Amino acid sequence: MRDVEALQGRIDAIAIGTSAGGVEALSILLPALPAGLRASVFIVLHLPRERPSLLAEIFTPKCALKVKEAEDKMRVEPGTVYFAPPDYHLLLDGGPQLALSIDELVHFSRPSIDVLFESAADIYGERLMGIILTGANDDGAAGLAAIHRAGGVTIVQEPDSAQVPLMVLAALRRTAADFVLPLEGIAGLLQALASTEPRTQNTSSKSE
Repeated sequence: MRDVEALQGRIDAIAIGTSAGGVEALSILLPALPAGLRASVFIVLHLPRERPSLLAEIFTPKCALKVKEAEDKMRVEPGTVYFAPPDYHLLLDGGPQLALSIDELVHFSRPSIDVLFESAADIYGERLMGIILTGANDDGAAGLAAIHRAGGVTIVQEPDSAQVPLMVLAALRRTAADFVLPLEGIAGLLQALASTEPRTQNTSSKSE
């Protein structure tokens, strides 16, 4: 397990994946993000693919940070929360900027947590934090493993505190997470990240 203080100033991006029970979990985590947080936050929450998402509208009044629904080729800004839109995979590209894809479903899902996490790991490497929350399938387990391999920080919601623990258990079977915490513990860790300024965000892919 990593020292929380050692994370201060080194996290440029936070990727969060969740499914069943996710709105309730995010309602605890996102309001805890402090205005001084400079990291960008990318979120995949499994939603019905045939209906518009209201997540940006729901969370904007609850958050100190800017909240947006992701758009293709949108430039990533620090201190901003981006939600994946329904029926599109959300990826990170060089710049960094957002990319949307209508590639095949992954774990019956589009957007897919794995797709977001794997692309974010390519861009941010050790400066990425990945968080898996409550959910009902295996999406996110491979993506969290990719973040671990890239040297990033991995966090999994404590299974006993998850509304539906299947997703967090799948992640833990695949990767020994740096932190396994209840939602309140994850919120406290995120608040601690704002204690110092992070480095300037990278402008190109880690692999370039």
